[in-house]
Amino acid sequence: MQQERNIFPIVNDGFSVKEAIDEAKRCLHCKVPQCRKGCPIGNNIPEFVRQLSKGNMGGAMSIINETSNLPAICGRVCPHEKQCQGNCVLGKKGQPIQIGKLESFIADFDTQMNLIREDLPQKSRGRVAVIGSGPAGLTVAGDLARQGFGVTIYEGQEELGGVLMYGIPEYRLPKAIVRAEVKKIEALGVTFKPHCMVGRNNITIDSIFADGYDAIFIGTGTALPQEVATPGHNLGGIGQSIYLLHQFSAYNEGALSRRHVPVNEGDRVGIIGCGNVAMDAARTAVRLGAKVKVMYRRTQAEMPAIESEYNAAVAEGVEFLWKTEVTEFLDNGNGYLRAARLKSSDGESIEEFDRMFLAIGSRPANRIVSTTDGIATDEKGYVITSDYPMGMTTRRGVFAGGDVVHRPQTVVLAMKAAKEVAQGIAQYVDAVKLLQHIENKA
Repeated sequence: MQQERNIFPIVNDGFSVKEAIDEAKRCLHCKVPQCRKGCPIGNNIPEFVRQLSKGNMGGAMSIINETSNLPAICGRVCPHEKQCQGNCVLGKKGQPIQIGKLESFIADFDTQMNLIREDLPQKSRGRVAVIGSGPAGLTVAGDLARQGFGVTIYEGQEELGGVLMYGIPEYRLPKAIVRAEVKKIEALGVTFKPHCMVGRNNITIDSIFADGYDAIFIGTGTALPQEVATPGHNLGGIGQSIYLLHQFSAYNEGALSRRHVPVNEGDRVGIIGCGNVAMDAARTAVRLGAKVKVMYRRTQAEMPAIESEYNAAVAEGVEFLWKTEVTEFLDNGNGYLRAARLKSSDGESIEEFDRMFLAIGSRPANRIVSTTDGIATDEKGYVITSDYPMGMTTRRGVFAGGDVVHRPQTVVLAMKAAKEVAQGIAQYVDAVKLLQHIENKA
């Protein structure tokens, strides 16, 4: 891989040491910390902030490690205003503690200073294979490795990280940060197998079990984009937002030339959808010199995107068309997009576009399910799991979690679900080994 170009600067710079400690000192240490209640994975926010306020970086990191495997990432991309930070009592005065920036500061400091690593148990409790290295897969791997399991991650791409590496723009989540967090997972004793696509080349659930694994976790996310049936949807110039983000990421690192990025300077770009992927695609297109309009069939109050991302997009010049649907894509006469027919509360109109990107959701691929027996899915292809053991599919010993089960979510919600499944895996493997022990003694 070529050296990263870092063409576009990071939007939010981190704290200096003094700034971080000063911010931590603002914490009121509430008797009933609402910030912790607002965190989906239950981070002990008051305590790591307290340790930081005293300059105890190692202590702060140890506390975070008790609940989170990806703090440098969560600190940057979580919707803090809806979760921990949004519940801070100081927010009533308009100045909540900047919890996300404190979390990422501690994690970055830990990386830069290479603080002493935690003591880890021997990997003698069992062997677990994890398919996919996105937020869910990395969380399961980290949690189980800390509990004494030998864990191997199977990843189809060249690098680990899944959507963290290939689906979030560099200016919002630098790839160096993702790589550093992945290295910390590796330091827990987790083995990586990149370029290893389960469901192809004779690598299946069955072959993994045959290699001696006690359980398997499927955390492959939702790899396939949703399609539209709008007339003209097959025209050239219409693509998926996630494809734009992937190509832009590769270009930004020098792996692809500029011509492989499907937006040219001066292009009139439309984005359909108003979630976080839509915001990322819109802001990326702006950075590539395009004029961008986002079309959403509902109101601003109903958009699924993080408010801060929307505000940033507006500040960068993105225009939003609320309660607007595309009813037809219009041909330029050569099989390429010329314009779109729009329907809104004001009636119908025709808007000219050079490019159109869809950001209307995604769905699971069936590569793994179709190459093994016994894993049931619902009518949309999402894997069906049980509550006990938590996360187990209809095939014994095979578990699933994250977006492949619960529909596309934020990073931290995928992590929350994965932590619950990790406990289910541990309980299952312990129970099976206990039964085997009893049978062997009989």
